[in-house]
Parts: sequence; structure tokens; C-alpha cells
Amino acid sequence: MLEIDDLSAGYGQGRVLQGVTLRVAPGEIVALIGRNGSGRSTLVKAVMGRLPATGSVRWRGRELLGLPPHRIARLGLGQVPEGREIFPGLSVHHNLLLGEKPAPRARAGQPERWPLDAIYAMFPALQARQHTAAGVLSGGEQQMLALCRTLRGDPDLILVDEPAEGLAPQLVGQVAELLGRVRQRGVGVLLVEQKLAIALEIADRCLLMGHGRIVFEGTPAELRGNMAARQEWLEV
Repeated sequence: MLEIDDLSAGYGQGRVLQGVTLRVAPGEIVALIGRNGSGRSTLVKAVMGRLPATGSVRWRGRELLGLPPHRIARLGLGQVPEGREIFPGLSVHHNLLLGEKPAPRARAGQPERWPLDAIYAMFPALQARQHTAAGVLSGGEQQMLALCRTLRGDPDLILVDEPAEGLAPQLVGQVAELLGRVRQRGVGVLLVEQKLAIALEIADRCLLMGHGRIVFEGTPAELRGNMAARQEWLEV
């Protein structure tokens, strides 16, 4: 389980996160929703060791604050960053190979969850273009590549930052389908997303952020029914 308590972080002298507390259980999808500037991406960076922070971030009881990103990744957390951050000059196949851990974690005799052949079977478009430079893929293909590259590290929890940004509705549906498959295989998801459609469709719980704090927590149905929270913290 991921346990975040009183997490504060920012840039320079500016503090963006104002004491955030949240939990993500194994195999759970938690949607973190809010306007731009509310602190969602800052939280992801702080959890993954990419930004100094105070408070506590525990993964399976172990404190993560102060660890470098590569150590955090090897403990079983993966990040799909906003903007994808693929390697545009490398082929699709080489991008996926770079997602592998140097020494795969033992899984008590269980088979690998995300072997390359399974990923290519799920996304024939990636297989067909495996020798193509990743920079010439469409936006949707690049997003799928970024997601699959993270899964190649065999994480038990992934933090996915704005996966539907700039995608057509059909491709948004493919992203939602993949995240559903991830949950079915026991992987937890902290989903940072602005679009209510995908969050309400697949999340078990929704957290609404405003001014660096959690201002609402509930099920998708409860968020749908809370017009006041949506108007104050989401709608323009």
C-alpha cells in the first residue's frame, strides 16, 4: 500500500502541496482530479523522488522520502510522466527494452506479468512499428508506448500523469481499457487526470485537489452527485 501523510513540496520558495494525505491500496485505481496548478503533478514528482518534500511517503511500510528515483522504481513503483517522455530517436522496441529493470524482482515463481510478446499482442500497432523511431508515432501510440514502457519494469503501483491529454475520444477509451487490465493483474494505479469521463469510468475512488490540498474524497458516484464540489474545484 502507498501511504502519503502531510506531504508538502514546491519549487524554490513556493510551496505547492499543503500537507496532502492519501492512500492507494493494492489493485485499486484512485483518480486524483483538479484544475491545472492544483498540485497533482507536483505530488507525483514528490512521491517518485524527483522533487524534495517533507512529510511522509511510505510504500509497504518503507519510507521513500530521500530516496533517488531509481531506488524507488526498483521497490515496485512506476511513473508514466505527463508529456510521455519517450526517447524519440530510439525505436519502439528499444524504448520498451529501456523500461526493464536491470535485475527483475523475483515474484515467487509467478510468470512475468508484462512480457514483450504480451504487450505486442495487446497493441498490434506497436508491434507493427517496433523498429520505427518513437518520435514519429501518433500521440495515441506514444501514450501507449509510455504506459507499456513503465509496465516493463513490473511495478506493483503506477502513477499515471494526464494519460488522456491531447488524445481523441477513441484513444482515451483504449487508455482506460489498458488501465483496467493493469488493475486486473493486481497493479494499483494513482491516476492524475483532468477529464472526469475517464476518471469516473474506471476509478474506485476519486480525490479532488484544490490549492495543494485534498478537498473531496469519495466514490465516482458520490462525486457525480456533489455538484457544489465540482463547481468550486473543477468547472470554469
